[in-house]
Amino acid sequence: MKILITQETDWLKRNPHQQHHLAEMMVLRGHEVRVIDYEILWKTQGRKELYSKREVFSNVSKIHDEASVTVIRPGIIKILGLDYLSLLYNHRKEIKRQFNEFKPDVVICFGILNSYLVSRMNKVPFIYYWIDVLHELIPFSPLRFIGKYLERQTLEKASRVLVINEKLREYVLEMGACPRNTAVLGAGIDLKRYNLKVDGSKVREQYGIREEDIVLFFMGWLYKFSGLWEVARAMYRDKRFKLLIVGDGDAYEELQSLRRKYNLQDQIILAGRKPYDEMPAHIAASDICLLPANPQEKVMQNIVPIKLYEYMAMGKPVVTTNLPAIIKEFGASNGIIYAYRSDLVFSRCEDIVSDKSIKEKGLRSRRFVENRSWRKITDAFETVIENTIKENNRERLFGEL
Repeated sequence: MKILITQETDWLKRNPHQQHHLAEMMVLRGHEVRVIDYEILWKTQGRKELYSKREVFSNVSKIHDEASVTVIRPGIIKILGLDYLSLLYNHRKEIKRQFNEFKPDVVICFGILNSYLVSRMNKVPFIYYWIDVLHELIPFSPLRFIGKYLERQTLEKASRVLVINEKLREYVLEMGACPRNTAVLGAGIDLKRYNLKVDGSKVREQYGIREEDIVLFFMGWLYKFSGLWEVARAMYRDKRFKLLIVGDGDAYEELQSLRRKYNLQDQIILAGRKPYDEMPAHIAASDICLLPANPQEKVMQNIVPIKLYEYMAMGKPVVTTNLPAIIKEFGASNGIIYAYRSDLVFSRCEDIVSDKSIKEKGLRSRRFVENRSWRKITDAFETVIENTIKENNRERLFGEL
């Protein structure tokens, strides 16, 4: 099959998400995948230019070296406000071009604007895949209403709607998705890459972590609402703990300042971005993994970050705030420990250490995710695509009779 994926974030620089795993797994099964993406980090990491030209990146792989994805990046005007207007024009042009040249059998849409564009063209069956409530991530709040409106329109026209967890399914149904065409296709885990035998001792040695130190771990994009500031500030009272943070983002400089202000250079380790292949060893170097996000943050209400499955596959207990989608996904006895607020996450970590339950809770985590392999998730994804194409062909046939 020929599969076209559209999204409004950077395929190359952002950490692997659901779409990266599925795209590369489908390539390994003999399918051809092209991606239309957007240079979302142009303000801070892009080339200094007024207008970027269309670029094509061939043989892109983020997870499996033998998987080859083609990424197409339409040009944009690099002026705040005009960037999204130019995205609309150039992505529409690129989608039409791919329909004519690539002739995809199906389009998998992960964005807002380009998903809406695909829905209006009505040429190829398209699957609208939700892994986030994207309109809540729009920086300029007055535009969130427009984003939500476009999402509603796209949901109504989608051939299929897929969501990454049950809480998101409830949300898209409230938004107008057809129940018959909506299904949960959750996150998977590479159980060979993430396993209990991975050795984290070299990572501990690299960062000067002693055997008796208790390591708390977080990886991913550092949003302002990530709750890491609250954890770091609470750690000041207990020198046994170290906080190892892998990733970069909006809160990185703030955390750097916090380290200096409270003299926490020895306790807070900001490792920056690391290659995906190094993640298992970094998790293995830790004792407890964290998701301390502000539980009031709207964008966190309906999502289950994929990193939770990776933490759990490594046999680590996870301390998180009381986020509705996570509670619904994992319940209360599967290695997940909940805190009411971000500033209480560290206390819950202290409790786990005090009652000596790190290993026992970690094994519960591992057992919970053992049936969530990417092979099984990809089997289901492939079946959904095949059925969507068949139904679309049937509808066309009956329409012509």
